[in-house]
Amino acid sequence: MFEYTLLNGIIVSSSRRVGQGSISIEEDKIVSNTEGAAGKGISVDLGGMSIVYPSFINTHDHMQGNYLPRVGPKQGNYYLNWLPWDNDLKASDTFVERSNLSREDLYLLSAYKNLFSGALTVNDHFPRALNGNILPKLPIRAITNYALTHEASSYDLKWGEGVEQEHKMAVKNKCPFITHLSEGFDEEAMNGVKNLKKLKALDKYCLFVHCIGFSDEDIQTVAKAGASVSWCAASNMLMFNVTCKIRKFLQAGVNVTIGTDSSASGSINILAEMHYDRKLYREMYGEDLPAKTLFEMTTANAAKAFWMDKQIGTLDEGKLGDIMVLKANHSDPFENFAEVEMHDIELLILAGKPIYGEMRFIDLLGGELPRGYTRIQVNNRSMFVIGDPAGHYSMCRKKIGFKKVLDYLPFEPEV
Repeated sequence: MFEYTLLNGIIVSSSRRVGQGSISIEEDKIVSNTEGAAGKGISVDLGGMSIVYPSFINTHDHMQGNYLPRVGPKQGNYYLNWLPWDNDLKASDTFVERSNLSREDLYLLSAYKNLFSGALTVNDHFPRALNGNILPKLPIRAITNYALTHEASSYDLKWGEGVEQEHKMAVKNKCPFITHLSEGFDEEAMNGVKNLKKLKALDKYCLFVHCIGFSDEDIQTVAKAGASVSWCAASNMLMFNVTCKIRKFLQAGVNVTIGTDSSASGSINILAEMHYDRKLYREMYGEDLPAKTLFEMTTANAAKAFWMDKQIGTLDEGKLGDIMVLKANHSDPFENFAEVEMHDIELLILAGKPIYGEMRFIDLLGGELPRGYTRIQVNNRSMFVIGDPAGHYSMCRKKIGFKKVLDYLPFEPEV
C-alpha cells in the first residue's frame, strides 16, 4: 500500500487552486492537498523547486499507428478526406517498416510515447475487439469504457455496432461516444453534425475528433448539445492545411480537449502537440492562447470528455493520485506547464503508484528499484521507470533491422 507525502511544492490542483503546499497519497487516492505537514508514511521534500500538477490526458490516439516518419500528401497537395491518407499510409515505407513489429510491440511503444510526455490517460481510437486484451496490460491507463465509430459517414471503417447502437451504449454505460467527425471537405464530412442530429446521437456523451469542416451553425449546435471536441491541429495541418475554427469553439463554450492523433500524421506526443497548437493559434488569430486554457484542455476538460471528471483531471482530495511533478522553469505555473519538455518531468504517479521519476524519489518505492522497474538515462539524469522500455526499444530495433530512432522515446536504449 502506498502512503507518502510530497512536501513543499507548488500545488496546481486546478486552474482555480494554486498554492505552496503538500500533497498526500494513501493507496491510490489523494487524501490531502493542503499547506499542512506530512501525512502518513514517507515524505519527500520538493524544496519549493518543483511544481505539482495533474497528469496530462490525451483524448485521441491510435496506438497501433505510432510510428515514424509521418505520412502525408505530396508537397503542395492536400487531402479531401481521410481515405486517401489511409491509402498513402498503407503504400508507404513507414507502413512496410512498421509491419515488422507485432500489434503488442506497437501498443507498448505507444504506451511509452504517452508516459514519457506525462500523458497517463489516453483513448486508443480502435474497436474494443482489436485492443481489448492489450489495453489493461499497458503501463499507463488506456480507457476501456468507451463507445465509438470510426466516422459518421458511408465510407468509414465500420468500427463498432453502428452510430445509433454505439451511442446508446455510451448513454447506458455513462462513457464517451467517440468518433472522427468532419475530417475533410467532401459533402458527407460537411454534413456530419446534421447526420448525427437526425440519428439522435448528438448530446453530452459525444466526443468529436477533428471537426475541421464545421460551420458556425455546427459549432453552436455542438455547444448547445454539450458535446466535447478533441483538437488535433498538427495532423489536420499536415493532411488538410487547415484545422477547425478553434477560437469560435472556445468562444461558444465547447468543452475543447487536445489529442495527438497517431504519430503517423500527428505530433510525436502531447507536449509537442500543445506547443504546436499554441504557435498555430498565434498565427491564425494574432493573439495568444492562454497557458491556463491549455492546462484545462489537457486535464479537467479531457477528464470531463471521458466522463471521468470525478476520478481524474484535478488534484482534489478523493480523486485518483494521477500526478506530474515538473521542474519549475517559469514563475507562472501555467506557463511552466505550457512550455514543458520531456526532460522537465521529474516524477509521474498513476493512481498513487510512482511509475517514472528521478532517483531522488526512489524512497517512494521502498528505497530500491522494485521488481518490474528498470533504470534509463534521460538528459543525463538517472531515472526509474515501470517496465523495460529500453529493452523493448532494443528488441524493436532488432526486428526492424537497424537502429531506428523514435523521437517520443527520450533515451538511447543501448546506453
